Amino acid sequence: MSFAADQFLKTVSEEPGVYRMLDSEQQVIYVGKAKNLKKRLSSYFRKTGLDAKTQVLVRNIDDINVTLTNTETEALLLENNLIKKYQPRYNILLRDDKSYPYILLTKHQHPRLAFHRGARKIKGEYFGPFPSAGAVSESLRLMQKLFPVRQCEDSYYKARSRPCLQYQLKRCSAPCVGKVSDEEYSAQVDYVRKFLGGKSHEVISSLVAKMEHASEQLAFEKAAKYRDQIQLLRKVQEQQSVSGKHAELDALGYCRRNGMVAVHILMVRDHKVMGSKTLYPKVPKDSSDDEILTSFIAQYYCAPGATGRIAKELVLPFAIDEQQPLSNAMSELKSAQVKLNTVHRGERAQYLQLANKNADSSLEVQQSTQDAINKRYALLKEALHLDDIARMECFDISHTMGENTVASCVVFDRQGPNKSEYRRFNVTGITPGDDYAAMAFALNKRYGKLTDESKIPDVIFIDGGKGQLNQAVAFFSDWPFAKMPLLVGVAKGTSRKPGLETLLIDAGRKTVSLGSDSPALHLIQHIRDESHRFAIAGHRNKRQKQRNQSVLEEIGGVGQKRRQALLKYLGGMQGVKSATIEQLSQAPGISPAMAEKIFNHLHDKA
Repeated sequence: MSFAADQFLKTVSEEPGVYRMLDSEQQVIYVGKAKNLKKRLSSYFRKTGLDAKTQVLVRNIDDINVTLTNTETEALLLENNLIKKYQPRYNILLRDDKSYPYILLTKHQHPRLAFHRGARKIKGEYFGPFPSAGAVSESLRLMQKLFPVRQCEDSYYKARSRPCLQYQLKRCSAPCVGKVSDEEYSAQVDYVRKFLGGKSHEVISSLVAKMEHASEQLAFEKAAKYRDQIQLLRKVQEQQSVSGKHAELDALGYCRRNGMVAVHILMVRDHKVMGSKTLYPKVPKDSSDDEILTSFIAQYYCAPGATGRIAKELVLPFAIDEQQPLSNAMSELKSAQVKLNTVHRGERAQYLQLANKNADSSLEVQQSTQDAINKRYALLKEALHLDDIARMECFDISHTMGENTVASCVVFDRQGPNKSEYRRFNVTGITPGDDYAAMAFALNKRYGKLTDESKIPDVIFIDGGKGQLNQAVAFFSDWPFAKMPLLVGVAKGTSRKPGLETLLIDAGRKTVSLGSDSPALHLIQHIRDESHRFAIAGHRNKRQKQRNQSVLEEIGGVGQKRRQALLKYLGGMQGVKSATIEQLSQAPGISPAMAEKIFNHLHDKA
């Protein structure tokens, strides 16, 4: 071992902190934290008692960097930031960068209910988190039936001159056109607030009182509306309510089998099961269950921006060594006490049993899917005569009559599509409609400045015939790296039907045809279709953006305020286009020189 462990350990502090282990190429291979750095790091270099994973890790250590922290909690938070940054191969890695979605109740004169994900920049009240976008959408559909509070966009709301279809369906009270008083609308908003806050009993009591009052006043139609609302609320309450005292907790189900791990999170909020999700952390060989669950909790709940995920209580499937440090870190982030519980009795046991059952089922499905992927990869390796395929990339071009050309590059690894690696390129500087030049542009953008050899794919698929493939062959003719990807053109059959594709290899001099029922061909179709979908989506977005862009935005010196002034003063774009220079100059903020500039630009365009 080249690393001088004895000499290094003499200088290590006994304070809490984080350590980064580096290999001979100065790549971070492991990140860890410790309450006592000297004691923890010394444990790696014992002569006996090391597990297989640690022995392999130690053999690859060339250097260790240490960062001191004030507390163990600070060390845990820093450790997770560094794991996310470096993605070390000997750490348990969790891919979950998405923030949880919320329901937003805005602060308007007539508040709006809306789906929200990301930073809380909009003023209003946020309810959640929900486990998925589908759970939020389902909740919003339910809210439409229960409470006639608007869910439309502000631009749509402000432009209304008569009630929309939602009013006819009794799913909105149409505050936009005054079909409901501000007081009555505010009352419905307050019901929404209480219902989402878990106080549905208060909502029902209030509605019962209003129904009785309306009956006494002989306002039977109004009383009937309250009655229907009460009945629907009670029905929903029966479906959602659970008996018990636990208002907020996450039960973590755990299953490990055949080298894969599934952690299922069952979320209980306001005494209701709000939903669940299953995650599959990437686990290095010989990792212990304690290490896996500890890393999962730290990365999932203590990551930057993950504060909204933290429940008041976590029910764990088994005890872990770092239970108290994790509890302290999460409590500090949430600014409230967070408990990590391993007591499995009563309701907690029921929640945990359900979470474990889902983890087991999800892992079975995931492994079946992975088995299918492995089978396809094995058959594709055989068809292409390759020893291994760890990474594949596929390129496609999309445009409309040569306009708004977009190139896509999608990436597949051993787990299937790796969407975080997908890339799109806006193709410029070519003759419109020249797919060959567009392909050369995309390849240069993707690989022209490549420095990381680990990103070189084993196979590059080009969606097209010999012409597109020749662009790839020409580009890679002076490839500076030792690793050379196999270039494969995917030519469609004469009828362009799936199953009739021909693979062009060796610069198109060799062709391979796979059977329409071949799993290897299915994998190629999958990556080809994914690149096609990704390219078309980018092209459509670009085309839509161009359509939405005002011609006035192309004129230098005409900012948002001047555009608004012109459109308002002259009655829209048609008025601006038909106006004379003198009429343009009469708009607020438009000088005679600017008016002439605008006029010339508009009429040159015409």
